[in-house]
Amino acid sequence: MDLEPGNAMYYLEEMAVLCHEQLSSNVLGPELNCAVETFARSVIHCMVDLFDPPSQQIIDCLCEADARLPDSHDVSLALSKSFDLRFFLTQSNEDYEGAMAPLDRIITSHSPEETPDRYLRFALAEAAQIAHNRFILLGTPEYLEEAISRTRTHLISTPFEDPKYGDIVQSLEELERTGFKNFGITHTLPEVHPRNPQTIFRPSFSHLTASLAEMSAIESPSMPTVDYFPHLLAVDSMNGITDRADIDEAITYCRLLLASLQQRPVQQTTITGLIMVRSGDFLDRAFELTHNPEYLDESIDARRHVLKTSYPQWAQYPVIVGLIWSFLSRFRLSNDKKDLDEVMQLFSIAANNTYTKVTTRFELACRWARWARIDVHSSAPTAYDTAISLMQDALTFAPTLEAQHSHLVTIRDDIEKLPLDYASYLAHKGQLKEAIETLEQGRGLLWSEMRGLRVSIDNLHRVDPVLAGKLATLNQDLEALTTSVSPMEWSKGGGVNGNEDIDTFSRVVVKQRKLLDDRNSLITQIRLLPGFENFLKAPSFDTLRSAAAHGPVVIVNHCKWRSDIIILLDNSPPSLIPTPKEFYDRAEGLKVKLLAARKKGLDKPEYHEALTFVLEELYFLVGQPVIQEFHKLNVPEQSRIWWCPTSAFCSLPLHALGPVRLERSHKLYFSDLYIPSYTPTLSALIESRKHNFHSLEKPSILLVAQPDESMPGAWVEISHVQRLETTVTTLISKKATPSAVIRHLQDHRFAHFSCHGLLEDGKPFEASFKLHQDQRLTLLEIIRSQLPSAEFAFLSACHTAELTEESIADEGLHLSAAVQYSGFRSIVGTMWAMADIDGPVVAKYFYSSVFSDKWEGVPYYERTAEALRDAVQMLRRNTPTTERWVNFVHYGA
Repeated sequence: MDLEPGNAMYYLEEMAVLCHEQLSSNVLGPELNCAVETFARSVIHCMVDLFDPPSQQIIDCLCEADARLPDSHDVSLALSKSFDLRFFLTQSNEDYEGAMAPLDRIITSHSPEETPDRYLRFALAEAAQIAHNRFILLGTPEYLEEAISRTRTHLISTPFEDPKYGDIVQSLEELERTGFKNFGITHTLPEVHPRNPQTIFRPSFSHLTASLAEMSAIESPSMPTVDYFPHLLAVDSMNGITDRADIDEAITYCRLLLASLQQRPVQQTTITGLIMVRSGDFLDRAFELTHNPEYLDESIDARRHVLKTSYPQWAQYPVIVGLIWSFLSRFRLSNDKKDLDEVMQLFSIAANNTYTKVTTRFELACRWARWARIDVHSSAPTAYDTAISLMQDALTFAPTLEAQHSHLVTIRDDIEKLPLDYASYLAHKGQLKEAIETLEQGRGLLWSEMRGLRVSIDNLHRVDPVLAGKLATLNQDLEALTTSVSPMEWSKGGGVNGNEDIDTFSRVVVKQRKLLDDRNSLITQIRLLPGFENFLKAPSFDTLRSAAAHGPVVIVNHCKWRSDIIILLDNSPPSLIPTPKEFYDRAEGLKVKLLAARKKGLDKPEYHEALTFVLEELYFLVGQPVIQEFHKLNVPEQSRIWWCPTSAFCSLPLHALGPVRLERSHKLYFSDLYIPSYTPTLSALIESRKHNFHSLEKPSILLVAQPDESMPGAWVEISHVQRLETTVTTLISKKATPSAVIRHLQDHRFAHFSCHGLLEDGKPFEASFKLHQDQRLTLLEIIRSQLPSAEFAFLSACHTAELTEESIADEGLHLSAAVQYSGFRSIVGTMWAMADIDGPVVAKYFYSSVFSDKWEGVPYYERTAEALRDAVQMLRRNTPTTERWVNFVHYGA
């Protein structure tokens, strides 16, 4: 039956009362069925038009009808629609399940062999749309997976010739792209059928304007409520308007429509709120096309009015964001500080709106920080703090390491810049300690997250063994899940019927959420214990400065706002070295030049020339001011020093910059004057120095080798290692399998790899060592291993300390970092491809130094940095090729 829009809800309430009486009478028969189904169809019709949820009385009546008439598909659909509309307001799982249960009952009542009737088609479409809407609202990955699964089921049941087939594919593609963007997971899509051409709705603005004008002339407050649905369609159509005359006509209509909504005594509903929001969008667009500031003012007024009404909180985020950009546009015109203050307040509200997914809030908080800094606004530190606090949550949005990295890449602009920008802001303010804390908190996120899962619980166990046991179990489960197989593996063979794969990933996501929630709750309990107030919190400066206990750490913050070189010392305040304005661009240029030359080939003269140029420029850009500061700080030559680079500097050979000076016609480089190492973060260096009771004993060595015809020099290298006066276990040829290597690493403090190192562009976790019969020991497999006895690894292979171009530089995702994370304290790696003939030379002099008698009382792993420096000096004397000796780098303690 048709109900007047203004009185529809009233009539539905009356019908619900009558239906309830009939249902309570225990009278069954065709008359009751007819009455109930008429009521159900009326609910469906009115809910589609009104966009507002029915009352509890209507829902209760439908629930009773559904229980009495479980086979009535009309009742099931009406009940589902009612819960669905209420879910938009409550966002409760109970309402979502209430909407889905009747649809699933319709779906399961049909066998797969049946030709879908109109009820089944409708139920499948509604289920897909409701799942899609829930993901749009709440944005969590498990909801994305259900939306994909539901949409696939809908697609499978839809004939190819169906006019809606192309639209379903389009929807599925959109969800798939989101899945790939956030988690690196995709499933095989069916062939795309072009979207069906649709007739564009072209309303008559003059007619609608006239109807509004007539209604506004009626003063009676008892006049029926206006049917605003046609006006919503009209406002939605305005985005396609570009002609000036059409804009003027639409503006006239829009103004009268907004006046009607704001001045008439109508109840604020979802549909009227949507009209005001879309009107604000159109007025913004009109301003962009005409540059008429009046439209901007009206847009701001419309959105402000929405926020003052009972418009649902979950829907306010886009309204606030629209207001932000409108205010910013007006501020650029007027330079009125009140508008700027309003913008910053709105940024704060939106960034803290918990109804919006954390990744969206993080991106907005980064915009807030940038604009606040540009305009020198007092909210800048609050904006930076907000963004930093959201960063880690944005990371754990995905369940596995590979999915997390894939997600970070999609927001890499913010992830890469935020900590560097905030640190530069703090350095500008003279807050060097806070700048160092910020850099540590915002870099190496993946390693930091994983390191937290391996935190020592010895002290906690002594205080509360029950909590310690629970945390240990949760950490183990989370690490196993986080380092589990790539989501890409779940997609293999998925095809159109890949629902089982989707369910697998969805279960992983749900499990991760549960583990994270349980772990966070447990950590909150632990922090209530005396002495554990800072348990697993970001390390303070006093903790971080211990990284410089054995020598200064040089932090190079490469930031477009302003770059800084900070020298961290153990026993005095950090020292700041100012940099010239061109510092950022020059460093970026050096990185680009070096990588471009490398692509032409390491054996090409162009690369030698480029590398020589880069080393010289690095000396003037970084080396000279650092060495001068060392002199002021009384840091003697031949001291250990650590480079902690960021951004472009993660790909530049700081350890070998120079020449610094000539000495008897011999060029001295930085590594001749100091003993350099690298550390991806300060926490990684601190972790590598934890006490080991066996450090002074001569270590046994695990030798892993897989030489082939392209690396004959490896046999000489192998013999050098095997002849050392210590226990050497050799895994070679068929003995060198990934499982065997991981197993034997448990029993050796030193490891030496002599094989091919492989990189996979865009897939950092698939970087690997090539072993027997092309089996690969991957970075991810190394991460999974826990090696409590490990001390040092010599990675005599190509690319072991090289980042792929697609990786985020400050995450440090290369084999050397993975080996360090798995437990090794010190590592020798390579920045690019390694010459086969260099392995034997470096290995011979390196181990000769490490096992010499000059190191009495020094742990063996702490000897490795100087031993590498000395071995590389020998290599340099024997080869004129710069790239060969520069290639070797030292990481860790």
